[in-house]
Amino acid sequence: MLRNQIDKIRLLFHKDRESYFCFYRILGFFPRNIRYYKEAVLHKSILVRGASGRPLNNERLEFLGDAILDAIIADVVYKHFEGKREGFLTNTRSKIVQRETLNKLAVAIGLDKLVRFTTRPATHNSSMYGNAFEAFLGAIYLDQGYDRCKEFVEKKILKEYIDLEKMSRKETNFKSKLIEWSQKHKHTLSFELIEQRMDKDRNPVFHTEVKIESLSAGTGRGYSKKESQQNAAHMALRKIKNDEDFVRQLLEAKALRCTPPAPAEAEAADASDETADASEEILAATEEILAAAPAATDDEGNPAATA
Repeated sequence: MLRNQIDKIRLLFHKDRESYFCFYRILGFFPRNIRYYKEAVLHKSILVRGASGRPLNNERLEFLGDAILDAIIADVVYKHFEGKREGFLTNTRSKIVQRETLNKLAVAIGLDKLVRFTTRPATHNSSMYGNAFEAFLGAIYLDQGYDRCKEFVEKKILKEYIDLEKMSRKETNFKSKLIEWSQKHKHTLSFELIEQRMDKDRNPVFHTEVKIESLSAGTGRGYSKKESQQNAAHMALRKIKNDEDFVRQLLEAKALRCTPPAPAEAEAADASDETADASEEILAATEEILAAAPAATDDEGNPAATA
């Protein structure tokens, strides 16, 4: 606390004091080396070069921050969920560090307002802010060390914005859950791309339909095939849970699919197959006879003319 007060007084006369105070509002402490933080908010679309001529952007810091964040979250989750198995811990960690969550966290702490870029990616499909968030953690690590970085994540991020218990129960992979359900109940399942178009900003939009027992169970749109499938699967799961008539239709369709054909139908099918086989045998025999027969000739031994 005392150091922050001293730094605050000292920075009042610094030519770059505005940058220091912008980062202070997010960090809760003043940077020692502000260069790391400035680089953390440089999107790769910014064409800036350092003294050595190397392009400056936040990709290297993002790589470092990604590893640091994984280690911190693994530590926190391991200690918080005592006795839970490895699969549960891995799944919970992945929900916290996934790009969608990091994008939201970057906006929540105001980091998005500091990111510099020349072309804004489509916000629906952008990982720009999540990448900057990881790069920001990389900057804290280089500037203040691992313990300070861990303290920032625990007190500033997890305590204020993440409910670990709620996050651990959050279902995110709806497609996998639907596939698991269909396999368990022995239902046929398919995902079909029914439309692909460009939106007004020239971004691809995918429209997917999911079918169970050849019945439409849900549709979903997204800016990738995976996103559209997830949305379609999410709709299908809600329909299975809430629509009793649809579930009844599924059971009827499954029963019909699994019912063997009636004897008369089976005999008719067999007779049709036998007729087809006989026709093929007759055709093959005819071709053999024609191939084996000598060619017709006239009185002088020349090939006879055909009508």
